[in-house]
Amino acid sequence: MANKKSENKLEREYVIPLREKSRVVARYKKTPKAIKTIKEFLAKHMKVENRDLNKIKIDKDLNQFLWARGIRKHPHKIKVKAIREGENVLVQLVDYPNNLKFKKLREEKMKKSALESIENKKGMMQKMKENLQKPAEDKDKNKDGLDDKKEAVEKEKATVEATQKFQKDKAKEAKHQTEKPKKAAKPVRVALQK
Repeated sequence: MANKKSENKLEREYVIPLREKSRVVARYKKTPKAIKTIKEFLAKHMKVENRDLNKIKIDKDLNQFLWARGIRKHPHKIKVKAIREGENVLVQLVDYPNNLKFKKLREEKMKKSALESIENKKGMMQKMKENLQKPAEDKDKNKDGLDDKKEAVEKEKATVEATQKFQKDKAKEAKHQTEKPKKAAKPVRVALQK
């Protein structure tokens, strides 16, 4: 059991036996009992105040590892790392199996790409703001004001055209969504006169 202390932070590794406590419960309750056993064990060993199980948080990967084989067949012992910050204790899995390693790497990669796309969007927004500020500086250079009026009229025309196009597109979409296929008309039989 490794022990690391720093400012109000305590880290320990434990091998928690789960078999004995979950042996006495029904088969369809074994994995939930294993989770409760982990929380009780850590509440005792990490000296949680009043042994409150709500202050112990199980990591997503640890939870997936416990539930990987279903509700009836949890692992019989598990190696975890408990990190105590203030009153709360965060529990993480120490030895990841291969499928969870790759899953975790994939999730980290997706988070990284999401953060990069957010940064790119922020950069684009900053460029747009700079572009909007530059024409304001150019307006100050034009003392006669004729160019500004022409630009304003052109912008108004462009916006009117854009709104008209948008409305046409919306009307087309609405037409295609509400229109039902028409049935073929029944042929009318006319009696021939002799």
